[in-house]
Amino acid sequence: MFRRRGRAGGAVDGGVPHARDAVGDGGGGPGTGAADPYVMFPDGPEPGGPEVLVGAGARASGAHDPAAPESGPRAPGMRTGLRWKLSAAIALVGALVAVALSLVVHNAARVSMLDNSRDLADERIQVAQRMYESGRTQAFGVKVDDPGIPRDLLARVKQGRRATYVAEGLHGVPDIWAAVPLKDGRVLSLQTTFTDRSASVMNDLDEALLIGSIAVVLGGSAIGVLIGGQMSRRLRKAAAAANRVAMGETEVRVRDAIGGVVRDETDDLARAVDAMAEALQQRIEAERRVTADIAHELRTPVTGLLTAAELLPPGRPTELVLDRAKAMRTLVEDVLEVARLDGASERAELQDIMLGQFVTRRVAVKDAGVEVTVVHESAVTTDPRRLERVLFNLLANAARHGRPPVRVSVEGRVIRVRDHGPGFPEKLLEEGPSRFRTGSPDRAGRGHGLGLTIAAGQARVLGARLTFRNVRAPGAPGSAPAQGALAVLWLPEHAPTSTGSYPMLPRSAP
Repeated sequence: MFRRRGRAGGAVDGGVPHARDAVGDGGGGPGTGAADPYVMFPDGPEPGGPEVLVGAGARASGAHDPAAPESGPRAPGMRTGLRWKLSAAIALVGALVAVALSLVVHNAARVSMLDNSRDLADERIQVAQRMYESGRTQAFGVKVDDPGIPRDLLARVKQGRRATYVAEGLHGVPDIWAAVPLKDGRVLSLQTTFTDRSASVMNDLDEALLIGSIAVVLGGSAIGVLIGGQMSRRLRKAAAAANRVAMGETEVRVRDAIGGVVRDETDDLARAVDAMAEALQQRIEAERRVTADIAHELRTPVTGLLTAAELLPPGRPTELVLDRAKAMRTLVEDVLEVARLDGASERAELQDIMLGQFVTRRVAVKDAGVEVTVVHESAVTTDPRRLERVLFNLLANAARHGRPPVRVSVEGRVIRVRDHGPGFPEKLLEEGPSRFRTGSPDRAGRGHGLGLTIAAGQARVLGARLTFRNVRAPGAPGSAPAQGALAVLWLPEHAPTSTGSYPMLPRSAP
């Protein structure tokens, strides 16, 4: 008879939605699968269009779930984190500095060792000169008038000066020359090669410089990751807190989110955002007080107007005046209720009720033409007056903006209200209900946007979760016209604590 289409909502093709796999037997105990206002089902919202979540399970209500991933607006494509950018920058600078220092040290060491070799060759050629002039045996392998002596060195010696010279040898190993003019006009020269020991020292130095450069790069990268990671974590926490402020949690403070005062630019950002949040909170509170004061001041004259209208003689004009006076009184009462709900001071007066029986009796009183189906009865602890207010507002919205038949189903702790009209406006599905805004030009003149706003506020007081979505034919694209609107109220499994708040429950396993 009914087709199951999703874990959170069920089929809607002409019958009462079915969701036994979502809510189980409604008993509320472990393993029953009972609906939990703080638990999102792993397969996401039901098919059939976008869904908006309000109430105790909504992020905008102030019940922030620390287990949920923090998210915010992200640019398309891949993003590189601050820690990796900072690490790459430090590594690049470290590599450039290490290479530059290595080149400087290498060249300085090479020049120093060549200078030492030239000094040694110069000392040897002087000793060899004295030995030659004294007629003793030559040492150090010196030669007289060596034909291989470099011409530049020979030209310098011809000027009567002792000199040393470095020439490029085989395999890039330099040759060290030293030459001195003799008294008989001949040239005494000495040729040595850059020693293996010197080359080994240079190789060891180059290896040490390479290892040191790699260590500098790796160390700089690690420091960059640590510093960047700390900054990135603070910025992510600040962004998450700012997102929560943007979603309505104006009591959130960025400085608390990042762990107190931090002596850097992050603290400046936190102070600026916190100042903005405080100003926003004060403005919202001022608007709430003004709205409540205006509604309160209008309450007495509107009541007097209604009383006076009831004393008018019967007739069509009297009926019109009474109708408008009652509508004005309803509007004033709704505005006062919204102001009280915005103040977050409301507390539920809990009673134990049988949900199916309660909904059946209340709907019969409100509109006998609405079909009620109790799929599974469940005992719940809730505030009957507030639950009735939510239910009646959902029925009133379906009657005003939808089309019959309007159906209500109860399964466990879940109440569904379904109509067959054009569905909820896309703006309402994107942003949730808002006072004095119907979300669509088609609804202009047919309401003030207070009904669903009050329903969402009362759901938060009950600790319940209220979702809105449009119903489309199975397999229809998201752009297809809606075949109705579906509002789902998930009552909490647990009663509130002594402080009036509801416990945060762990997420269900997939």
